[in-house]
Amino acid sequence: MRKFYSKLTVILVILSFIYVIYISYINVFNIFVGAAVKENSHGQLEVVDVDNFTDSYLAGVRKGDIILEVNGNKKPVEEVKRGFLANVKSLVVDRHGDKINLENVRLLSQANLFIYLIPVILYSICLFCIFMILKMNKANQKDSAYILALFLLAVSIGYVSSGGSGKGEAISRILVIVTMNIVPPLYMHFMYQYLKELGTEIIRRRVLLYLYLVPVTNVLLVLFYKNKAGPVDLLAYVNLLSFFVLAFLSIIITIRAAKKLKDNEVSNVLRAFALILISAFSPFMLFFIIPYFFGIYFISPYVVASFVLLIPFFLVYQFMSNKLYNVDFFMGRIKYYGFLAITPTILVVVIFDFIQKPNANFYTVKFTIITYILMLTVFYFKEIIDFRFRLKRFSEKHNYQDSVFKFTQLIREASSLHQVLYHLKYTILEVLVVNKAFVLEVKADGQIVEIDESIEETQLWKDYVDQFQDILGEVGKIIGLDKGFMMKIGERGGHSFVICCLSNLRTPKLSRDEISWLKTLAFYTSVSLENVVKIEELMEHLDDLKQRESNPAWLKKIMFAMEEKQRSDLARDLHDSVLQDLISLKRQSEMFLTNFQNNQCPTSIENSLISWNDQMSKVIQTTRETCHELRPQLLYDLGLVKAISKLTSQIQEEAPFHIRLNTTRFDKELDIDIDSQLNIYRIVQELLSNALKHSKATQVLVMLICIKDQVVLHYEDDGVGFDASHLDQHTMSMGLSGIRERVKALNGKLQIHTAPEKGLKVKIEMEL
Repeated sequence: MRKFYSKLTVILVILSFIYVIYISYINVFNIFVGAAVKENSHGQLEVVDVDNFTDSYLAGVRKGDIILEVNGNKKPVEEVKRGFLANVKSLVVDRHGDKINLENVRLLSQANLFIYLIPVILYSICLFCIFMILKMNKANQKDSAYILALFLLAVSIGYVSSGGSGKGEAISRILVIVTMNIVPPLYMHFMYQYLKELGTEIIRRRVLLYLYLVPVTNVLLVLFYKNKAGPVDLLAYVNLLSFFVLAFLSIIITIRAAKKLKDNEVSNVLRAFALILISAFSPFMLFFIIPYFFGIYFISPYVVASFVLLIPFFLVYQFMSNKLYNVDFFMGRIKYYGFLAITPTILVVVIFDFIQKPNANFYTVKFTIITYILMLTVFYFKEIIDFRFRLKRFSEKHNYQDSVFKFTQLIREASSLHQVLYHLKYTILEVLVVNKAFVLEVKADGQIVEIDESIEETQLWKDYVDQFQDILGEVGKIIGLDKGFMMKIGERGGHSFVICCLSNLRTPKLSRDEISWLKTLAFYTSVSLENVVKIEELMEHLDDLKQRESNPAWLKKIMFAMEEKQRSDLARDLHDSVLQDLISLKRQSEMFLTNFQNNQCPTSIENSLISWNDQMSKVIQTTRETCHELRPQLLYDLGLVKAISKLTSQIQEEAPFHIRLNTTRFDKELDIDIDSQLNIYRIVQELLSNALKHSKATQVLVMLICIKDQVVLHYEDDGVGFDASHLDQHTMSMGLSGIRERVKALNGKLQIHTAPEKGLKVKIEMEL
């Protein structure tokens, strides 16, 4: 299917390009049609009908004109085809006895703007969009991309051919019928395929087939009746009615799908589709098709048809962009500004009609529509301009939004309570008409304390002490005073923080903007005060712990976790770099040895290589052991029991004592987190290491058991022991101090029993 779409797109693009060149030739050389003529009873060629907004109409040809000359020829034959004027550059007509010379509209003229120039420009833009879409679609190969390209082509060619149709050009008339009636089905086809690729279906495929039958039927009717003069007007009505029905159905289907899938993630896309459909089709349907059925014309169809181009540009944006405009926000703004635009529109139209008193048909209607759209656009873009250039909209004294931005930047760097309050006072004094600000702390018992006592005029706020109890509500509450105001800016532990801003003279009542701005500052300040106070309390707590020279369990746990992370990183680095290099060198030495043995190398070189190989084997083994000590991988893979068993086996190989390990009653391994298991492993590792270095024992016992909700680690040896009263001075105390810290991190209990020549017993109890 993709190959079919691809080939069809390329062929149609080439054909469309040829057609646009042909239409350009007609316009450049001033060839036009659009007037129906008939020989009257006097044998004169009389204009019996003129299509509205065609070249003939724009050139000044009117119904009832008697044609005297066509292109300088007094007996036109070639220029009259099947009752219509064709290929006409100039006319001489007799209108009510007056001889009038008429010429075709110029290429670069206001009349030709919507008929030729804008359509060709938009066709070029659509070609560029098609190129970009197909280029972006090389990787994804989506069918929706090709359908979108065909849709762009149909809309642009339809707009271009409308001008040719107005000139009476035969190919353009057929193309207008085809493209006008195929645009809604192509749009629905694209939406169907695009949403299908997103995992959602809104219509069945056979519905698309029914929609495509309408343009096919219309083309067949035109081809069948093209040589018959009778049903020409009827065919025009049928074609316009077909477009009206197809466009209306597309809008209804899209709106129903958006309501049905309102909780789906594609609902915003569907609402955007519905909005763009209404914006594109409604002007053409309301201001041309419906008036056409009543024989009324007050807006050129070329102008209202240009709104259809909103669809391709929107679809290109939707296809090429990862973001979609917020439809709900846009519609809310349009409703609001649309309501506001009603009153000024009525005033402008009434005043203009009173002054000018226009006589043209439907002039007031057109002027009202244009004025309303202009007012709506001005209101909408006024908000955008205000947002983009908000820093220069007001003087600095009343630039509330900028001051909030500056305030947030200042308090972000504040590290103390006084800094936050200073920035708040500075911001308020800079913007509002006050010259003094006091920050007060109202305690739970009603006592009021000024936080910043650097200001000497403390008597000013004391005149309003009775009103402080009225402000102790929610943060941001404001009470107006005769010479200023007071506002609650935060609370902490039953204490409230209040700022009192005063002036030497009576101040005006706060405006809505000022109240909203002050509340915003209060909420920002409240959050900052909360954070700063918590940080200060934490720092005081840490200082207190530092003075006690004892770290809490949670801090020890964090420190040990950081230590283990460093160990793990170091072990990984050793394994990935040094160890791999050593293994590579060892393999190279083995290869050298093999080659030398085969070539009967000198004995001295062979012995050196053997020694080199043995040393590298020892270094590799040592590095592996170091990596395992830094990060016991077995603990992470098989658990605590297997890791301790492996540890005791390794130490047993070099230890002069016998190690007995008992873990048969340890069945809570899965209930202990990995950090706690790692700490237990390190404790056992430290105990066995101390035994190996200092104990001179012959028997060592390690027991790890579970008793109810406790884990008990018991260590015992028959070594030399030491005096428990001199524990801090003993060399072994360095290892035991580390064990003591790890036990605290586990919220456990440590018991040490030892005496000279009595061995060592260590018992550790930890809650699960």
